Amino acid sequence: MSSLPDLPALRLLVDVARLGSIGAAGRAAGISQQSASERLRAVETQTGLSLVQRSTSGSTLTAHGRLLVEWSQDLLDRADELDLAVRTLRSEGTRELHVYASMTTAEFLLPRWLVRLRQQRAAGTVAPVAVSLHATNSEAVVAAVRDGSAGLGFVEGPVDLHGLATRPVGTDELVLVAAPDDPWATRRTPLPAAGVAARALTTREPGSGTRRVLEDALAAAGHVASAPEVELTTNAAVLAAVRAGSPPAFLSRWAVRRDVEAGDVVEVATTGLDLHRVLTAVWQGSSRPPAGPVRDLLAIAAGPGEARR
Repeated sequence: MSSLPDLPALRLLVDVARLGSIGAAGRAAGISQQSASERLRAVETQTGLSLVQRSTSGSTLTAHGRLLVEWSQDLLDRADELDLAVRTLRSEGTRELHVYASMTTAEFLLPRWLVRLRQQRAAGTVAPVAVSLHATNSEAVVAAVRDGSAGLGFVEGPVDLHGLATRPVGTDELVLVAAPDDPWATRRTPLPAAGVAARALTTREPGSGTRRVLEDALAAAGHVASAPEVELTTNAAVLAAVRAGSPPAFLSRWAVRRDVEAGDVVEVATTGLDLHRVLTAVWQGSSRPPAGPVRDLLAIAAGPGEARR
């Protein structure tokens, strides 16, 4: 009889370490706490090692358990990749890819990437792919990737990506724009962080990567943003509101470039705020993206100069 645990048992150990209890690990695996506990005891008998330290307040891994989890991580990643590859083969005839992206990426970058993906597939021997694109905020993108609605997601700025595979695909920067007749539009010196925090601005909705970057930048500078005067759910709506006379707003350079060049809005210099952010691709599974349209689209997005400012 082999002394090596099977993959479900190894995943159960990983989840005990991650979630802090056998019951929670069992729920993650879709089994009862009793079944999870019996499976773990069977693994301990099989390996001849004490792997889990049980207590009334929860469960932790022993030193042997932590080593086993560490040694098995690469094996589990490879198994995830194989599982995704097999599922890809089963769906070869349909070739559908559901992409969720935060607003800036969806509006200004993904259309070009998707055209290139279609061109590459038309020129090659692989089947064409039907891509559906859903534009939403970063938190909703992550939720869609976690529940399987999205095969690939793109987010902007800080968001909880725990447990997901990620790859940076570019960088971006937020800039402050105001209507030409706004008092800030004629400033001759950069606006300090305190001045930004003191004014009610036009902003994206909670959950937006754009809004989170601004709030984090102000917090890092020791300030709390005032409650917004206007909240809107798309970059285009925010920009239109500023043009119409709403208070200034922070938006991606991608979003404001044409309006600034046309003189419809004015870029207002700021100081003391780090407004840079990373554009990140996210998916489920191992760090190596699954073969097929996900991997192909990622290669395009991460290509030289694609999403660099």
